[in-house]
Amino acid sequence: MFRFLFRLIVLLIVAAAIYAYTTGWRPGAVATAERPVDGASIKEVGAELGAKASEAASAAQTAIADGSITAKIKAKLALDDTVKSRNINVDYSNGVVTLSGQVATAAERKRALDLARETNGVRSVDDKLTMIR
Repeated sequence: MFRFLFRLIVLLIVAAAIYAYTTGWRPGAVATAERPVDGASIKEVGAELGAKASEAASAAQTAIADGSITAKIKAKLALDDTVKSRNINVDYSNGVVTLSGQVATAAERKRALDLARETNGVRSVDDKLTMIR
């Protein structure tokens, strides 16, 4: 989780640097007759940066929540004795869990689906599990 947050912070810094470069901002730049600094343009840039930061924060919050629910489901599967979790892939997005992979028995399939459904934040489970023959 900390590695994800570190990557997110680095991504935001890089995005801010790219934005600054593409808009022509340079450290230590002074106002010239060609590019005067006025309060209105500063407010516009500030509002634009605020909106982008808000979008990035929202995306980060969603990614963290999705990762948290995925981790909870994987932990439940790993701790259950009837499920061979190494053969099951878990994907989560916007309340929908997709379980894919192979299971040996119908009981294992049912238990994996039940564990996913019982997790808080899960609205539905998409069953893409196949039986080993």
